[in-house]
Amino acid sequence: MKVAVVGATGLVGTVMLKVLEERNFPMTELIPVASEKSVGKKIMYKGKEFPIVSMETAIQLRPDIALFSAGGSTSLESAPKFAAVGTTVIDNSSAWRMDETKKLVVPEVNAKVLTKEDKIIANPNCSTIQMVVALQPLHEKYKIKRVVVSTYQSVTGTGVKAVDQLMNERKGIEGPKAYPYEIDLNVLPHIDVFQDNGYTKEEMKMIKETNKIMGDDHIKVTATTVRIPVMGGHSESVNVEFENDFDLSELRSILENAPGIIVVDDVANLKYPMPKDAHQRDEVFVGRLRRDESQPNTLNMWIVADNLRKGAATNAVQIAEYLVEKALV
Repeated sequence: MKVAVVGATGLVGTVMLKVLEERNFPMTELIPVASEKSVGKKIMYKGKEFPIVSMETAIQLRPDIALFSAGGSTSLESAPKFAAVGTTVIDNSSAWRMDETKKLVVPEVNAKVLTKEDKIIANPNCSTIQMVVALQPLHEKYKIKRVVVSTYQSVTGTGVKAVDQLMNERKGIEGPKAYPYEIDLNVLPHIDVFQDNGYTKEEMKMIKETNKIMGDDHIKVTATTVRIPVMGGHSESVNVEFENDFDLSELRSILENAPGIIVVDDVANLKYPMPKDAHQRDEVFVGRLRRDESQPNTLNMWIVADNLRKGAATNAVQIAEYLVEKALV
């Protein structure tokens, strides 16, 4: 199994390599790909050095799987070239997510939609991934009508420049800015660009992607996405209205037994999910489970996950694992 990692030197690409190694992904050859300025440099994987190659070289090597984390424009240009030589691309950008001809996949939710014919597979937005992992088992039991989500997203979701901005501000050092305002000791209700309807692109991603992944356009979703000065993971306050009533203890049990979820919900002992606890973990953490007392059949919950792992790298690797397990590559 030959695997290319496109964007191997970036934040997500680096984590992809780490996750591949940790999970001992069945690989006979690693092909790290990065920008032209990085070609020839070497990266370490399982104690061995691998030279970074150009996109053209990687395509010529015809990998079985290519994990992409190099931005939307790169994906739009190069993913079809890999697909044309028989490579299955798993793309972490937003380039293909809403393409009707491409699958948008969270393995715990909808891996079964994948076939051998799917040569470009989209990895969803980080904040959407963790939410649908928690929503799916509840939807199967109680049928979701409406979701209201507010996110509290880590600066790591923006990239290295944002992390540097936060740390520089804490040290009182001037430097390049990833955001239009200070992020330290501040909150920005603004992730990605604003759309004509007043929502940001990030908010619209969550709305549209949730329907596509869960395969149900009847679920109404509204979102407010917010950047906060933390690292380690994204947090979400989620209000879910169901068609059917629920027993809270039964609902908690459903989440506890669902794949990829850890329930941390013991308020008597001040136990609830936090980004620092999700950091470098692959699971989605769920807590603060309680009825919305303002209307029937409605739940409040708090969802946290490491956005670089389950929100990006790990989800992509899990898709690759499923493809291998089901002999789809």
